[in-house]
Amino acid sequence: MRILTTLCIVIALATAALAADHGVLVRPAIVYISPDPTSAKLVTGERGREVAVLDKTTGWLHVILALPVPDQEPRAITGWVVDKGVVTKATPNGDQVIYGEAVESEDQASSGGGRKGAAADARRLYYRVFDYFPQSPLAGEALYRAADIQWQLDKADVDSRKSHRSLDASERPQIEEENMKLVEKKFPHTKWADLAVYHRLENKLCGDWQALSKCPEKETEYFIKYADEHPDSPKAADALYNAAYRFAALIELYKTEGNAKKSPEAAQRAVTVAQRAIAKNPSTDLMARAQRLIYMVQNDIPVYGNTLE
Repeated sequence: MRILTTLCIVIALATAALAADHGVLVRPAIVYISPDPTSAKLVTGERGREVAVLDKTTGWLHVILALPVPDQEPRAITGWVVDKGVVTKATPNGDQVIYGEAVESEDQASSGGGRKGAAADARRLYYRVFDYFPQSPLAGEALYRAADIQWQLDKADVDSRKSHRSLDASERPQIEEENMKLVEKKFPHTKWADLAVYHRLENKLCGDWQALSKCPEKETEYFIKYADEHPDSPKAADALYNAAYRFAALIELYKTEGNAKKSPEAAQRAVTVAQRAIAKNPSTDLMARAQRLIYMVQNDIPVYGNTLE
């Protein structure tokens, strides 16, 4: 379920919940039917889930927990949880606590033997930092990280379909852009917005060039335009390198299409744009890749295809 479709779902559950305090779970919480650990267990709330706090008693919170149900309205569970691990807007350093739990969950998701569902936990937690603490210095990065995790999950799904290799980007399944657009809207002219725009370029790229010049020609325009419009972006150098690589690939593609007269210009632009990437002070790896690309082009070594001499 998308981040935006789960915003404040507890608020709509019941009139009583509208006036209730709200909190975020930073640890799994068993919901009991009564404030007694020997009572029946209703469900376990995951990290990042929001609860409406209806009442309190010593060591316990009476809450409404909303759980998503595929293609249906969220399911409302009312019960009791131990009064531990529920962070509210009034919690001291609450933004850092939720953010820290999100980082831990993201680390779990990236490790080989990590916790099942950790990526989804991290996505929810990062979003809650922005949702509960929009003025926090962490809010912009947290919202971007939430959107980035959802993007990666969606991309994996899109890439698993045969249609993702379509030559025409418009014929391919698109990765949902709503969350990235929210980052751009809420934090304009920041590096988080720049990164969100860069992500959205993926929806414009061809799945497979099919050894034709059409796609790399168009894609060079996208990447150069991005670098020109977002010169301070952490991805500006990457965009320039990606454009340079496509110009280098066009050298051979033009030859195979009987259009060799266009190859020298492609070679010149590949070198020029690669030099621009280097001038952006990119990472050591990207700088080395750009230097390699320049070497390949200047020595007439193909960078694309199976051409051997």
